[in-house]
Amino acid sequence: MRALRILLIVVVILGGLFVIADRVAVNYAEGEAADRVRTSEGLASTPNVSIKGFPFLTQLAGGTLDDVEIGIKDYDAKSGGESIRIADLNAEMHGVQFNSSFSSATADSATGTARISYAELLKAVRKQDAAQVAPGMTAQIEGLSYGGGDKVKVAVTVHTPLGTLHPTVLSSIKVTDGKVSARADSLPKVGAFDLAEGRIRAVTDFQQAIDDLPAGIELDRVEAVKDGVEISVKGSKLNLVG
Repeated sequence: MRALRILLIVVVILGGLFVIADRVAVNYAEGEAADRVRTSEGLASTPNVSIKGFPFLTQLAGGTLDDVEIGIKDYDAKSGGESIRIADLNAEMHGVQFNSSFSSATADSATGTARISYAELLKAVRKQDAAQVAPGMTAQIEGLSYGGGDKVKVAVTVHTPLGTLHPTVLSSIKVTDGKVSARADSLPKVGAFDLAEGRIRAVTDFQQAIDDLPAGIELDRVEAVKDGVEISVKGSKLNLVG
């Protein structure tokens, strides 16, 4: 019995040492991976990298990590050639494989979310000058905000011969052809003026590309939330480093 107790104590101690070594190793690997991602993506700050699964050392020996979560704050993507800032970008990489020198890494697939504030999306949408919607009348989007449910409220400024009007519309948003698109559920009535649907929709409706996302992930779905639009992203066969 005494020998058995000693054996159990040794097993517990060795198990504890293995867990400690495993956690030290994964913490070091997460830091190194974060630095590599920052360099490869040209980020202003170091992202948060979390390697899931236990034990880490056996995954490391096999050259494949089950799941790796990456969180990036204030990521500068592209929209129509202009910069658009993503407030929070979180992605979970699945089946991450790396070579023996850790100079390259790929992921079988990825899912995640990206949140863009209404103010940042508005900057991208308002690149164009005011559009003519009727003789002597121009209009332009002036504001985007949460419209309740799954809707975005689009505020429009219309300059008419009799003054300036500020109608609003509720729009449905979705991903169309890889872009964030919004379409007004119904068109605003602008005083007594009769506006052609095509011309007013040229102002209220829009499609906005969100390009240059990390590792080539792409837009999947989008929904309106209180502080912006939240986009689901996905990808496969992604080149993470190298």
